[in-house]
Amino acid sequence: MIEKKTTATKQQIISEYLNGTDTFKVLSLKYGVNKHTIQTWVRAFRINNPKQSIPSVEPDDIKKLKKQLEDAKLKNELLEEMLRLSEEQTGLDLRKKYGTRQS
Repeated sequence: MIEKKTTATKQQIISEYLNGTDTFKVLSLKYGVNKHTIQTWVRAFRINNPKQSIPSVEPDDIKKLKKQLEDAKLKNELLEEMLRLSEEQTGLDLRKKYGTRQS
């Protein structure tokens, strides 16, 4: 038996496509809906809502944010390794201990 998708699910799928986060193929696999059906939904949405602004977040912005996140993760790994090496070489624990009282 074929499961009918709710209006909310259709809107979610259309929104994900129009925001540039996923392709028809990816959305098809993700939601279990034929990609041609999704194309039909998107086409109908565009016809019925011609003046509605489509993407709220540009794909370039998403790429920039992903790059910044990756850079921050690498920086964090570098700092953690520096702390580990300095603790190993000096024998001093340089990390802040939360919950301890100041003297």
